[in-house]
Amino acid sequence: MISKFFGNVFSGRIFKGRQPRIVPYSEHGIARERISPCALSVTQTLQEHNYTAFVVGGAVRDLILGWEPKDFDVATSATPEQVRQLFRRSRIIGRRFRIVHVMCGRETVEVSTYRGSALASEENEQQIADEHGRLLRDNVFGTQEQDAIRRDFTLNALFYDPSTQQVWDYHNGFEDLKKKRLRMIGDPEQRYREDPVRMLRAVRLSASRGLDIDQPTRAPIKSLTALLANVPAARLFDEMLKLLLSGHAYECVMALRQEGLHHGLLPMLDVILDQPMGERFVMLALRNTDARIKNEKSVSPSFLFASLLWHEVLAAWKKLEGEGIPPIPALYQAMDQIVQSQAEKLAIPRRYGSDMKEIWVMQPRFHQRSGRRPFRLVENPRFRAGYDFLLLRCASGEVDPAIGEWWTRFQHVDEGERKALLTQEAEPATRKRRRRRRRPGAEPAKQAEPS
Repeated sequence: MISKFFGNVFSGRIFKGRQPRIVPYSEHGIARERISPCALSVTQTLQEHNYTAFVVGGAVRDLILGWEPKDFDVATSATPEQVRQLFRRSRIIGRRFRIVHVMCGRETVEVSTYRGSALASEENEQQIADEHGRLLRDNVFGTQEQDAIRRDFTLNALFYDPSTQQVWDYHNGFEDLKKKRLRMIGDPEQRYREDPVRMLRAVRLSASRGLDIDQPTRAPIKSLTALLANVPAARLFDEMLKLLLSGHAYECVMALRQEGLHHGLLPMLDVILDQPMGERFVMLALRNTDARIKNEKSVSPSFLFASLLWHEVLAAWKKLEGEGIPPIPALYQAMDQIVQSQAEKLAIPRRYGSDMKEIWVMQPRFHQRSGRRPFRLVENPRFRAGYDFLLLRCASGEVDPAIGEWWTRFQHVDEGERKALLTQEAEPATRKRRRRRRRPGAEPAKQAEPS
């Protein structure tokens, strides 16, 4: 069925001879000055050498919506080898579909050749799909019209020509954007089978851009969620990272939950969200992340994933302690257990995993406020991340807020005031130890009278 559909699509029996609607500058309002200098240079160079070249995809979508794109992609009739010859600072990457990265200073523009047929014919073995319809390899080039058909949503199939300031629209994506509607190109179920990650992308775009998923595009999602199990873990991680760092992580996670897509992506995240303490903690972490992104502050993926998985670590830690394992060894076992279960579904890179563990390991140390321990903890290179994590725990009600306030004061005062804070902290502990040493029923020792 799938191969028949795409055979019809790319043989021209569907969308045959589709002509794009040319949207003039007076309607879309995208001036060429809003395109990055590198993307302008790339399109101009390609056009000067008699290739077609357009800014395409998310950048065009976001410019029409009034957003500032994070990056710019270019689609062209030139092959990767031809693009590579035109730009000294460029390189060909990719296996499933080769693209070219063109570097201009610190900016990188991704240049892709128009893509053609999706599934293999008997004569062409360059495309391979698994038994579920997911493409495993795809290096077929085509026309701009075919490239537009191959894109996922109508609002991602818009081509902008900086030289004429026109938008070429093959699938009424411009009209969908005006109506704030997210619509799949072609049959949604078949397109999700071709690439199940599109289900996550639909949720991310709708939540982060304030779009409504139209009913035919939404309908198959819940019945196809199991297909995500066939997607490589690294791809799932990349898509989840985009979702969580979109500046709308809270809305995205709520949308994932609504569509039933959260199961298995972050193990037992649905269980966390059903627990009052865990849900408060996770939602605080997501809202804090969104606020930092909107204020153009840096965000650490390792901190975010440490937050999302913390209550699973906490539950495993308490369980292991209940089995008689000492607290710190129990914590290390709990961390390894949760990270390992996570790796089976969502491949968090090792560099993030080690940072997450450092943040978790620091948490018991914040309760040790005597001697030289606080001084050593403040000097830890990861102290700030651990401290911010502690404040989240305080805000969610998991930890006494007084502990967070103590560490806030301790890190900002001078040496003398730090010693005073340590003395204040030590006095109650000393009184507790004295009470424990006193025998039950024994009278306090009488002080000797002065002579």
